[in-house]
Amino acid sequence: MDEEFRREIIMDHYTRPINRKVPDDKDLYLKVNTNNESCIDNLDLYIRFNDGKIVDIYFDGEACAISTSSCSIMIKNLIGKSISEAREYIKNFTNMVDEKDYDESLLNEANAYNNIYKQSNRKHCALLPYVGILKALNEYEKK
Repeated sequence: MDEEFRREIIMDHYTRPINRKVPDDKDLYLKVNTNNESCIDNLDLYIRFNDGKIVDIYFDGEACAISTSSCSIMIKNLIGKSISEAREYIKNFTNMVDEKDYDESLLNEANAYNNIYKQSNRKHCALLPYVGILKALNEYEKK
């Protein structure tokens, strides 16, 4: 993926993120917060599950371009996935960011972050929504 295309994907999801709002029927959603104590990034994720599947995700809060776009792309890729499919996607994204082996065919637009490891201070920004979604998956599975 060339640098210009990578930038386009990130900026598109930053300026027009998917599902950025508090859902009207928020009582049907599991809410988790994820934040970065060293900057302004502070996101609330609203995840709706049904029979072991993620059927909907929204987010709200304040965050940088990397966290916002990463969250938007994550949402796009996780809606409709089973818990195990979501965990596999998250594992591959985390591996990519940590310079480990990963299956790029699973990540779609999230491959735009495949060189974020070069800016270690931005890794946490890209991973922030994933920390939140893992929290939600763990809570859901406990119930």
